[in-house]
Amino acid sequence: QAQLVESGGGLVQAGGSLRLSCAASGRALSRYTMGWFRQAPGKEREFVARISWIDGITYYIDSVKGRFTISRDNAKNTLYLQMNSLKAEDTAVYYCAARPNGEVVWGSWGQGTQVTVSS
Repeated sequence: QAQLVESGGGLVQAGGSLRLSCAASGRALSRYTMGWFRQAPGKEREFVARISWIDGITYYIDSVKGRFTISRDNAKNTLYLQMNSLKAEDTAVYYCAARPNGEVVWGSWGQGTQVTVSS
């Protein structure tokens, strides 16, 4: 399994930006799909975006399309989530996750990083 460590969370005003990072290590990352999830207080964990490490194909939920961008740096083995035009409803703990290509279970998780958007 991949080992994942997030960073980059913090407090930002509505309309601002943050970039989350996820340092990944372990087995060949080209065999994985990487994703970002979030969990707001009192709510279930929610999928946000994913990227195929080998070809960079991305997918987003509708509520973040046009505002968030998921990307990866192969040389640094790092996953990113650039978040622009942040809204109060984006406030959550953000987690990066990994799953082997072709599988449905996200088997590797980071510890999470808090993002708070003040209105």
